[in-house]
Amino acid sequence: MQIEDTALPGVKIITPQRFGDARGFFSESWNRKRMEAHGIDLDFVQDNHSMSAEVGTIRGLHFQAPPHAQDKLVRCGQGALFDVVVDIRKGSPTYGDWVGVELTAENGRQMLVPKGFLHGFITRAPMTEIIYKCTDYYAPECDGAVRWDSCGIDWGFSGQPILSEKDTAAPALAEFQTPFTF
Repeated sequence: MQIEDTALPGVKIITPQRFGDARGFFSESWNRKRMEAHGIDLDFVQDNHSMSAEVGTIRGLHFQAPPHAQDKLVRCGQGALFDVVVDIRKGSPTYGDWVGVELTAENGRQMLVPKGFLHGFITRAPMTEIIYKCTDYYAPECDGAVRWDSCGIDWGFSGQPILSEKDTAAPALAEFQTPFTF
């Protein structure tokens, strides 16, 4: 297993080892003992799985506020996506900074998104599936979003993205009052 730090402290790119042959491959996407050996001690309680039919679909930038804030471990089950994380911890030296990484079914990479960060992605292939583990249950009263185009992210996409009503109506980062502190 390869674990890479990013420019945002706590945000990591994890690439599990794959064992393949003519039939395909096998990989452990999560192993608590191996992760703890690398200083990652998380208790996941919920798995989520979504599919986006069209290229250029943006989902995000989302967060879940305390007391139900979530760490997430994100991977691509099918297709390809550009996964993005933005620091929204008040007082953080990296507040408003972002990192992004290509997650594909082929590369098997995963993004670890800690509490206090926005998360979103744009699809690069049709019928793209994202699968992610969460450390707290979904709580609609704690659900929030920041506008996708207000954080200076280079999504690597020209044209109009496909957005939900929630994401279209989300406030800009400059207008956002974060519930997280550094």
